[in-house]
Amino acid sequence: MVSTEPLTAEAILDAAEEALRRFGPAKTSVVDVARALDVSHGSVYRHFPSKAALRDAVTERWLERVSAPLEDVVTRPGTASTRLRDWVVLLSTTKQTIAREEPELFETFHQLATASREVVAEHVDHLIDQVSRIVADGITSGEFADGDPDVLGRAVLHATARFHHPALAGEWGTPDLMAAELDAVCALVLHGLQRNP
Repeated sequence: MVSTEPLTAEAILDAAEEALRRFGPAKTSVVDVARALDVSHGSVYRHFPSKAALRDAVTERWLERVSAPLEDVVTRPGTASTRLRDWVVLLSTTKQTIAREEPELFETFHQLATASREVVAEHVDHLIDQVSRIVADGITSGEFADGDPDVLGRAVLHATARFHHPALAGEWGTPDLMAAELDAVCALVLHGLQRNP
C-alpha cells in the first residue's frame, strides 16, 4: 500500500539507516531506500541529489547523535575539570558502547564516516569547539593556566583519541580496563592544564 504521507528528508534518512544496517554500505543503494519507502528512487533524489549526499546526511545525523549529549556537559554548572573529564568519558563510553553492543552498525558508520571527510572534519571541529569552551571557562575562572583554548581543546581531543577514535576501536579492550586507562589519561591531561599554585 502506497503511503499518502508526504515524503520527508527525515523519513528518507530513517529508511537509509535501516537499509545500511541490513545491507551494509557497500550493498545499499538509493533504490533500496526508495523500495523501503514504497516510492521511486527519483523521489529520494529530490531530497538528496546523489547517493553520496544521502550517505553524508546519514553520517551527519549519526555524528550529531554522538555530539548532542556532549553539549549538555559543556553548558552545565560545575568546575571546568569535572566537566572536561565528564565530556571525555561520555564521548569515549558512547562510542565504545556502540562498538561493543552493535559492532556491525558501528563498522557501517565508521565506513561511512571514512568516506564523508568533510562531514567528519566538521564533526571534529565541533568537538574541538566544545572542549575549547570548557577550557576557556577554566582559564577565565583561574582553574586552568593561561593558554589558547582552541589549541588546548585540540590537544585534549588528540590526547584522548585512543579512547574514542573509531579507527582505534581495535585497541578498545574490556570496559573496566579502558575506564581505568582513560581515568589515568584524564588525570594527566587535567594536571597539565591546572594553574600552578
